[in-house]
Amino acid sequence: MANFKYKARLRSDWLLENADGIEMSMADVLRLLSAIESLGHLAGASKACNLSYRHAWGLLREAEKQFEASLLETSRRKGTKLTEFARRLLWANRRLEARLTPTLESFASELQEELARLYSSSIERLRLQASHGFAVEGLMRLANEKEALPLELRYRTAVEALASLQRGDCDVAGFQLPKGQHEACVLRAYTEYLSPEHHRLIYLSTRNTGLFVEAGNPKGIEGVADLVRPDVRFVNRQMGSSTRYLLSAILQQLQLDSGQILGFETTELTHMAVAAHIASGMADVGLGVETAAWRCGLDFIPLAQERYFFACHIERIESGALEPLLSLITSLAYRDYMDNLVGYDAQGIGQVLTLQQALATSWSSTLE
Repeated sequence: MANFKYKARLRSDWLLENADGIEMSMADVLRLLSAIESLGHLAGASKACNLSYRHAWGLLREAEKQFEASLLETSRRKGTKLTEFARRLLWANRRLEARLTPTLESFASELQEELARLYSSSIERLRLQASHGFAVEGLMRLANEKEALPLELRYRTAVEALASLQRGDCDVAGFQLPKGQHEACVLRAYTEYLSPEHHRLIYLSTRNTGLFVEAGNPKGIEGVADLVRPDVRFVNRQMGSSTRYLLSAILQQLQLDSGQILGFETTELTHMAVAAHIASGMADVGLGVETAAWRCGLDFIPLAQERYFFACHIERIESGALEPLLSLITSLAYRDYMDNLVGYDAQGIGQVLTLQQALATSWSSTLE
């Protein structure tokens, strides 16, 4: 059995348990709240969630009973909207999903690999390691729809992925580099794992990276220099992420002390988690990709453009082992997906480059 008619999936779900030990799943309640937020009335939300109006109403009333708080505000003129409690509940769940999604997807990929080993005729899977992002997320979605391209995914930071590639623990490693003045500084974190004699780079896209702030920018934040203000709360990305390297390069250029940034040690693992953190009011500003800010209704202050690459060994390219991946990257379906990502530019997608071609003077300067 070379190809599988099923895919392993893991989803997050949380329960409310009362004093009597009775549990209530929040899955349908949260789906309803999200639909009401979008549509403005319970009838449409019920239909969108494939629930009867009566059942949806009962779920929300039971949730209100458990929380001892109202979830909906109803008006004849304005329809139905969420209470502040319900909005915060919804954002708490969105933060949870943003945090757990990379981990669950990695575990699902590992589970799929374990299941594949149960069949003697299972085919070899291409091992991909990369940080969680919208370009990789879309690529994996398309790969899962094509039985001819089985991918084993592990979400890792750029440094972790490149180190795995160097050790031979993966076939393809994703990493990002800012264009312009900060490229050489960030590249220094990666040079020990990359070799012009052994590696090639597959170009994926360019993306806009900048600061996320609350809609309307109530704190009047203009740039990274404002992060040291005592009234500004920051949420960071984890150590080893390309976004954090970019921030360090900018702080170094501006001669700013990270110890003066309130919340510098508060970290999230994905761009969406950073955006959800800010949208829920837990921080005033964070750094990430424009797509996440747009999806969470935040304002975006551009700071840099980053190029996204997949690194691989030359022999994997020359042997044709990566041809299915390259075909998927350059496919019309993936191009269409990338063209609809806010803040991404996929012109030139799928080009195979030497390190010197891709990095030009930055590569030489890091070796000096």
